[in-house]
Amino acid sequence: MPSDSPNHARGSASPQGSRSPSPSGRDVLTLRAIVSTKDAGVIIGKGGKNVADLREQTGVKAGVSKNLPGIHERVLSITGSVESVAKAYALIIAQLVDANPSSPTVSTTSTAHTSMRLLISHNLMGTIIGRNGLKIKAIQDGSGARMVASKEILPQSTERVVDVQGSPEAIGRAIEEIGRCLLEDWERGLGTVLYNPGVADERSSNRRSHGYSSSYNGRRANGDSNPRPPSPPSPTVGNTANLRTQNISIPSDMVGCIIGRGGTKITEIRRLSGSKISIAKAPHDETGERMFTIVGTPEANEKALFLLYNQLESEKERRVGKEHQSQEEEPQD
Repeated sequence: MPSDSPNHARGSASPQGSRSPSPSGRDVLTLRAIVSTKDAGVIIGKGGKNVADLREQTGVKAGVSKNLPGIHERVLSITGSVESVAKAYALIIAQLVDANPSSPTVSTTSTAHTSMRLLISHNLMGTIIGRNGLKIKAIQDGSGARMVASKEILPQSTERVVDVQGSPEAIGRAIEEIGRCLLEDWERGLGTVLYNPGVADERSSNRRSHGYSSSYNGRRANGDSNPRPPSPPSPTVGNTANLRTQNISIPSDMVGCIIGRGGTKITEIRRLSGSKISIAKAPHDETGERMFTIVGTPEANEKALFLLYNQLESEKERRVGKEHQSQEEEPQD
């Protein structure tokens, strides 16, 4: 069952019991990446041989999301220790380089270079980038890989892409460091809404598609290998023992669009979801973001988060459209 889901900046759900944020030998990392349908076929291999060999060589759990008609991307998911996950990704990348010698992502130099598009929770991007970009620079310098962090959140999710570029070995080293960062700050990733290529495609034809998926159980840094997109549940009244608390951060300039004139929009979201939603009066840190606290059953919280993100996406689209319109109306010299 999916855990509580979340946000546009930084989110955390109240964990079950106390957990140390420092990684231990028992910590398990799940790291997901976007791969093409063609590459997914190489990763799986004939009759599943390649992925079975990968599991045997590294001890990881590995899987690829289902191949959906008309969808040209799939999600690769690898779960294991940080070292095992990094080794598995390095082996996969080397395998893809060998299988696609003419691929445009591979240079013609003596050292094969390619890339891997990792899916990282928006809430954990700061952990990887670091203050003034110092952490991402250190990872790049130490691994020899290049990392490009996308600024855009993927549709119907709270994940962004980090494109790790370089040789298979360099990417493996970078992924190991990224994995350590994710486990050290695992609480920020609680409640991540996972990217699902099928849902994103559905949304492009139906602006209000209700499909999304959420995860982040225990200390896993990214979610399940093949999330199924549920429809947002109807508001339910559960007993107090089943109530969960979810904290999410919203950029200050977007708070007004969620509250609405006279509080009409936030009141509607509360009514439809069944969750209690409170909003901090002042930013909680130097980012200037405001904390939203959502309290309700897991189902009610998921519905509240879905409605909040729909509102954020609608406002973002409105602002982009307004910007384009103003540019078109500017007088030409």
